Amino acid sequence: MAERHDLLLEIGTEELPSSELHALGVGLAHNVRASLDSEGLAHGEVEWFATPRRLAVRVRELAGAQAATTAEHRGPPVSAAFGADGQPTKAAEGFARRHGVAVADLERRDAGKAEYLFHTEHSPGRPTVELLPELADRAARDVPAKKRMRWGTPGVTFPRPVHWTVLLYGEEFVDAEILGVRTARATRGHRFHHPARIELDEPRHYETALRDPGHVVAGFDERAAMIRAQVEHAAHDAGGEADLDPDLLTEVTSLVEWPVALAGRFDARFLEVPPEALVAVMKDHQKYFPVYDRHGALLPVFVTVSNIDSAEPEIVRSGNERVIAPRLADAEFFWQQDRKRPLESRLDGLRQMVFQRRLGTLHDRSGRIAALAGELAGAIGADADAAQRAGWLAKCDLLTEMVGEFPELQGIMGGYYARHDGEPETVARAIADHYRPAFAGDALPRSPEGMALSLADRLDALVGLFAIGRAPSGDKDPFALRRAALGVLRILVEGRLDLDLAEALALAAGAYGDLDARDAIDAVFDFMMDRLKVYYAGASFPPDLFEAVRARRPTRPLDFDARMRAVRALRERPEAASLAEANKRIRNILRKNEGEGAGATLDAAQFTDGAERALGERVDALAGEVEPLLVARDYESALARLADLAAPLDRFFDDVMVMTDDARLRANRIALLDRARALFLRVADLSQLQAD
Repeated sequence: MAERHDLLLEIGTEELPSSELHALGVGLAHNVRASLDSEGLAHGEVEWFATPRRLAVRVRELAGAQAATTAEHRGPPVSAAFGADGQPTKAAEGFARRHGVAVADLERRDAGKAEYLFHTEHSPGRPTVELLPELADRAARDVPAKKRMRWGTPGVTFPRPVHWTVLLYGEEFVDAEILGVRTARATRGHRFHHPARIELDEPRHYETALRDPGHVVAGFDERAAMIRAQVEHAAHDAGGEADLDPDLLTEVTSLVEWPVALAGRFDARFLEVPPEALVAVMKDHQKYFPVYDRHGALLPVFVTVSNIDSAEPEIVRSGNERVIAPRLADAEFFWQQDRKRPLESRLDGLRQMVFQRRLGTLHDRSGRIAALAGELAGAIGADADAAQRAGWLAKCDLLTEMVGEFPELQGIMGGYYARHDGEPETVARAIADHYRPAFAGDALPRSPEGMALSLADRLDALVGLFAIGRAPSGDKDPFALRRAALGVLRILVEGRLDLDLAEALALAAGAYGDLDARDAIDAVFDFMMDRLKVYYAGASFPPDLFEAVRARRPTRPLDFDARMRAVRALRERPEAASLAEANKRIRNILRKNEGEGAGATLDAAQFTDGAERALGERVDALAGEVEPLLVARDYESALARLADLAAPLDRFFDDVMVMTDDARLRANRIALLDRARALFLRVADLSQLQAD
């Protein structure tokens, strides 16, 4: 067996984009693994490393050569390979020539019906070091990146220009050209602490050599853990708790090679500005971690992560404090200036902002949203006037200076400005929340009026954009309609709002006036049902369970949810498989005998078999028992009662011939099965359920 050694591939670059660093590291590791596997090279764990100036992969226990292979090739039958004189024919000579051997070297072998010529080809497998140059270059070239750069080497692109490459197999240096750069044994340390070359003896010492003397923490996850611990410690020492936003933590990890966290302070007067604006400055502009007290109030403290271990940390701290002060002053200025005009005064300016050419301006859209929000609010028992007022004002903060600087604060700032203008709290809160939920896992609007406004905003966009043919296609969704649809569904289901989605879509379509959006209603509804399937898949509901409920096409998502949970509970019962199979048999019988028995009046006097009679009596009894449960939408209890039909249905199919020659009996038995299935169809189509 060939010896195994570790492999190290490192690509040294100019500063890589922080938003992509994690994905680039994972992508390079994936490519290396796939290349090794495609070449049949056995290996152990594949590890990846990523810092702002390097991507690296280490492969543990990589085999020294490909495994030897043996391939057998069958040629022509012996009867066709040699003539009557025993001399090889052209068929035999051609077969031998193709495989680079003489006819005399071919083997004769009985292959069952006849004797054939065979050639056995033995391939020893190439050494790993011969394969590595091409393999490593291919893996590096195929790294997924949003944008690629050229820097002078023809035909070579990469997210950033490459300055050095390393390729080691055990202690052996592998000479190669990767991305147009010759490999070497040396890496580089921290740009300031240790810019000199660092000779690497073998892959297993990679991290330790970079850490000391290099002042580089190569492991992405290790560096993130260091930053988390340091930021928590610095915030605690400053008297608070840091907001360790996962996305910010990932980005900061992508910006530094040698993290050193320091707490800084800013003038407490800035706390008069809404905290969301201050946090936006700290996170988005400066990549600082905000700090809160134990009650959740923002403190005049931040934690920054430096990429240098300064001998004078106070200088670094004060430098960051000087940098953030004017940023916070800008936010303070925007806050003061924006409040000089009431939010409503900006409404007319929305006439100059086009939402979509065929769907009008944001002023037009505000009118539609306001009307729809009022109607939806009335339907859920909320304050319709407050929802309508919030609808008119919801988009006005787009014209404020604060939102112009921090677009992520739209809606939030509108709530603050509405409150400052003396608008009712219900209006201000609805405006602040109407973009919720903004992403997966985001909180729902906090009030019924906010829910109504959020629904109106999304439904207006969905119906209008579908009506003009701008539905999402493939991976293109420029208006984020998938997210909008999921937001609507989450509000209706998780917010426990018993609204009819089809009716709500019709209301949204009716607001468009000259544009006939009614034809889009069914398409939007089906699109949203597809998103609902994704929603339930994320909650670990099996797809066949979803299809069982969808087959009944409930139009109220909250009702849909109750059915889903009821069918999931039924599936846990021992009768579930039998009931699903019985419903499949009944469905098939009804399909084949459409019009015969189905929907007909059931005549108990025609029952001739005990199993038939028992099923009929049980169906009659259960129909009365489950009716009030179904009316109350207590589907779980209804299905639990209907589970009692499992045994009589099984007995019926065992003892009774449905398709008897007697037309009257046949029609009556089909009617009985139709009535039994109809009870289940009040909840879901159990015939859609698959066997576990």
